Amino acid sequence: MKFDVIKLDAGKAGDIDLADDIFGLEPRADILHRVVRWQRAKAQAGTHSVLTKSEVSYSTKKIYRQKGTGGARHGSKKAPIFRHGGVYKGPTPRSHAHDLPKKFRALGLKHALSSKAATGNLVVIEEAALANAKTKDLAKAAKELGWKKVLVIDGAEVNSNFAKAAQNIEGIDVLPSMGANVYDILKRETLVITKAGVEALEARLK
Repeated sequence: MKFDVIKLDAGKAGDIDLADDIFGLEPRADILHRVVRWQRAKAQAGTHSVLTKSEVSYSTKKIYRQKGTGGARHGSKKAPIFRHGGVYKGPTPRSHAHDLPKKFRALGLKHALSSKAATGNLVVIEEAALANAKTKDLAKAAKELGWKKVLVIDGAEVNSNFAKAAQNIEGIDVLPSMGANVYDILKRETLVITKAGVEALEARLK
């Protein structure tokens, strides 16, 4: 499908053909949901931990005699039923990551790109480059273009001046094409892709 290309100064820079099998799909929420869950589970630290009966610091002395107390028999204050005792079957450090086929992850990225195109929140720019790494210049351009919460995807490498200028602006994030992912795309209101980024994404997903 034909798509307009603009410059950072909002001027027109011709058009580009976007692959229908990448940018023209009917977005499916179930596919996007599965890929986002996979991403977030993989990123989860999994460092939650509790002390078990064998790990808590307490005296090992028998707390009272075995018989004649009229109460239950106990040998250790470390038992889970006592205050400050060990936790029974509590969480332990582990990985929350689970497998998701590579083809399905690629399909999820296609649906994320298509969802932005379908809702009119996709912008293609000629290049994301600045002569000087000045935040003021990029902030002015973003304001004129109406960018509030955007993700900019460039080609194989991100222009260093553009990346430095974007670091100080809340709401503008920059990624190379290999860093493009479903969660970051859906998290932002607007997706901005350079012509080099489009070529790199189409090469990656075909």
